Amino acid sequence: MNPIRKTSARRFRFALVALAPVVASLSLLGVPSGAAEPTLVVYSAQGYDSAAVTAFNHTHPGFSVTLNDNSTGPLLQQIQAEGNNPKWGVLWVDGSTAFAQLDSQGKLVRGWTPKVSFNKLGLANLPKDRSYIPTGLTATGALVWDSSQMTAAQLPKTWADLLKPQYKGELGMNDPAQSGPTYPMIAGLMNSLGHYPTSKNLAHAITAGEQFLLALKKNGLVVNATNGPTLAAIEAHQIKMAIIQSSAGYGTELTTYPKMRVAYLNPVTALPGVIGIDAKAPKSVQSEAKKFITWLLSPAGQHVMKTGDAQGDSLFWPVLNNDAPSNSLIPPLAKVPMQTVNPYVWGAQENKVNAWFESNINNG
Repeated sequence: MNPIRKTSARRFRFALVALAPVVASLSLLGVPSGAAEPTLVVYSAQGYDSAAVTAFNHTHPGFSVTLNDNSTGPLLQQIQAEGNNPKWGVLWVDGSTAFAQLDSQGKLVRGWTPKVSFNKLGLANLPKDRSYIPTGLTATGALVWDSSQMTAAQLPKTWADLLKPQYKGELGMNDPAQSGPTYPMIAGLMNSLGHYPTSKNLAHAITAGEQFLLALKKNGLVVNATNGPTLAAIEAHQIKMAIIQSSAGYGTELTTYPKMRVAYLNPVTALPGVIGIDAKAPKSVQSEAKKFITWLLSPAGQHVMKTGDAQGDSLFWPVLNNDAPSNSLIPPLAKVPMQTVNPYVWGAQENKVNAWFESNINNG
């Protein structure tokens, strides 16, 4: 997430894009002129979402896309609260675990993908039932650190190193109930520490991760809601480093704090930007959602994604063949020790793990 725009004041801001002419939309859909115009509502936590919606509306007259821009946690809470009367047409946030949950609940359109050429990253993050689609990739659990407070030689070299007394009170992270990239990071930790799936013991993996988080807390772990306050704590020299999303670190280095750096402990967890369509939306809205997603994965849409938040969420690895990141700060993926976790296994554990985190790490 963009470290500046994902603040608490921003969470409940709705960005409404001007509607296309009613008459044109009604003509396209073949409904009486007195009927209400159907609208595709995009629930999104992406830094470039407003730019993407604006560009799509400008180039696709006859149907309106409206944007509900918020942090991931509140968006998912809103979707659950809407129940069988959803107001969203498309969900577009980072992390596939939430989409796996929605798919298991029958809330996503299945069996469709745009006709594009996904690279290995894209294919690795595309579910078998085609219920959601990756649009880009960052890493969660990246070690974002302040080069004015410590040198590269002083960095921890492994996850276990974070528990050493020399790093007491120096590490921060986000709250998974608020920050979309954080639960996938915790799932990745559990996956790795518990040697799942080779151990075939999910309970053991969850326990291993809980014990590690408790040890981090004992060593002075600082938890903030989202990237903004976590990165601000580094800039204010309250902590020296944090385990958060890679794009947040690169974005801060390019904007407010040039001394920020990004490193990768082994392993970090792949965090796809993911988009899915509401299965309960009218067929006309689903059709327009497919047009929107197809456009996002076209050269024009990818250009907007790479430039719409150039010093924030746009700092991702593409999921399409013959494409490259937008900035040279982003290393070749071959140099990043990245794992992909099964979102259907870990998505089902999200509510339980987040509740445990709130009770034992945030408030324990």
